[in-house]
Amino acid sequence: MELATQNRKQLFFRACRSEPVERVPVWIMRQAGRYLPEYRALREKHSFLEVCKTPDLAAEVSLQPFHRLGVDAIIVFSDILIVAEAMGLPLDVPDSGPVLGNPVRNSSDVDRLRLFDPNETTRFLGDAIRAICRSAGPTVPVLGFAAAPWTLACYMVEGQTRGELVKIKQMLYTAPDLLRALLDKIARATAPYLRAQIEAGAAAVQLFDTWAGELSQDEYDAFALPATQRVIEEIRKSAAPVVLYSKGTSHLLSSLAKSGADVLSVDWRIPLDEARRVVGHRIALQGNVDPRILLTREDIAAGAARAAISQTAGRGHILNLGHGILPNTPVEIAQAFVRAGQEYQLTVTEVNATEVTRTKDARAEAGRRA
Repeated sequence: MELATQNRKQLFFRACRSEPVERVPVWIMRQAGRYLPEYRALREKHSFLEVCKTPDLAAEVSLQPFHRLGVDAIIVFSDILIVAEAMGLPLDVPDSGPVLGNPVRNSSDVDRLRLFDPNETTRFLGDAIRAICRSAGPTVPVLGFAAAPWTLACYMVEGQTRGELVKIKQMLYTAPDLLRALLDKIARATAPYLRAQIEAGAAAVQLFDTWAGELSQDEYDAFALPATQRVIEEIRKSAAPVVLYSKGTSHLLSSLAKSGADVLSVDWRIPLDEARRVVGHRIALQGNVDPRILLTREDIAAGAARAAISQTAGRGHILNLGHGILPNTPVEIAQAFVRAGQEYQLTVTEVNATEVTRTKDARAEAGRRA
């Protein structure tokens, strides 16, 4: 079957459910962005937030990598800090990076944060998803997203961060109840925000927990995990799969597996076969090629795609990068990465071997429950 005529949405759903697939689905985090000349041309006329908040522009940008790279999923163009702005923190996105005004430092700041109606305050995002769905058609999955509560809290407390996370760690150590109150409020705002994206047509949603790796396992279990579980539990009222991405979290795999997510998206520091051994076959995996490999050559990027798939035998796997694509990535190398993943035909031996392992895992889990 030609790639262009396949039902990409069905393929994506089967991968999320760890069901047999003829090939893995492929998309790229931050696939709509500065490495594409058509995106740069549009940004010369419009600011970042203007693109995010203008449905036709957001839809146009979201569709660019689908048309240029032929990826199997379209993620809506937006920003994880839109929720923080909707909750009441002023947002600016200069070239140096996003900045949130009036950062959260005390209980009064938490109390002032708003729980907003996403069908009013952030309706532009739902309208963008509806526009993408109309353009792409019913066989292409459109993905919505939001920040996981811990990562959004990092930005809301720090105001601006490149990963230092000094102030929020101080809050964690000296005012843990305040941090829990903030995480709970973010979770209560994020769940309806994601549900609204699903109602607008998103086939699946992804939670980005970029800063989860800054936590020890005890800290993650005590603070980040309960808030993430609350968001995912609320999304469970729909049938849309949930992907949880985290970076630098090899020490947290067993806890991430308790989040309720259908898919764990992992970075290049975690071999996919090792992640599979830890989380089993009930949870699908996404990733995990180092984005810097796409700065090399087409053959190296293609080889990295094939190597990632071989670690999972393609079962319960969505091929992606381990973080966002870099702005100076050559388009032709990104195309080679996507093409190599889509052309990797899974053998009967690979599929059968994975099914045997999956069956053993299921029997072992049933035995433990008994």
